[in-house]
Amino acid sequence: MSSQSKPREILCTLLPHLRVAAGYADYIQNKIAVLPAKDGGDNFFATALTDADLSIQTFVEVALLGTFPNIRFHGEEHEQSRNTKYFRAIDLGEPDDYLITLDPIDGTKFYLDGHDNYQIILAIVNADDFEAVIAISPAIKTYYYALRGEGAYWGTLDKDLEACSPLKIANPEPNILLGWEMGHLKASLTDKYGIIDVQKDYSATKPIPNTNGIFTSNKVAGAILRRGKFIDGGALAFLAREAGCIVSTFNGSELPRLSACQNLSLPGLIIATSTEVHQDLVTACQNLVKK
Repeated sequence: MSSQSKPREILCTLLPHLRVAAGYADYIQNKIAVLPAKDGGDNFFATALTDADLSIQTFVEVALLGTFPNIRFHGEEHEQSRNTKYFRAIDLGEPDDYLITLDPIDGTKFYLDGHDNYQIILAIVNADDFEAVIAISPAIKTYYYALRGEGAYWGTLDKDLEACSPLKIANPEPNILLGWEMGHLKASLTDKYGIIDVQKDYSATKPIPNTNGIFTSNKVAGAILRRGKFIDGGALAFLAREAGCIVSTFNGSELPRLSACQNLSLPGLIIATSTEVHQDLVTACQNLVKK
């Protein structure tokens, strides 16, 4: 197939491979061997690394090189991959020269501790915006996907794209997820919301919602992320937007063109399931700036 294939065609082609990757991740979770941590500072989410991360990325790389050999690809573990050198590029290109991104295990720390809210996230990225995102939850055998301007959908892993149902987010619990280094906003929001501070509230034994709690569990009404990497937070924000959520920068403005971003990462993000929640989160961010 050509690297100029349409986003839906790319997702349809990759879905069978992603199903296999999901089955692998689920099967080995309780057998997993931990590899040496990545050099990522004190963020234990960013530094966690397993055999599953590397194996799933390699598997998807093989599928891509065998099907879309001229496509751009950026996997989270590209520095350790033996296949990186075979891709034409690992960065954004000109309009419609798509970049595929992959987080082989989003939430590796959750995965290592036996929780079920880890994901495999694959995105198709254009120069200005995301074209498509698919987020697979292997432990609950479910996936979520969105195509630009076509809404978001969900289904069990055995279903093809066309058999999935529209993703509707209704009446989420009034909890706000504060991403890494966002805990300082807690005081501004506790009078109205329950706060999940991933940096302080994470537990190896008691699961907490992740950003995907907006879709999978209805336990998150909004989230504030320090940044939105294209491979994970940015991709999930696009999926949320296509599902009807409001996504903005900390001051409430629209997100910049992806080509204007540095290091394949959007600036700080607000994701909200309603206009009221969005305004509250923008106000909290702006009040902190004024102080």
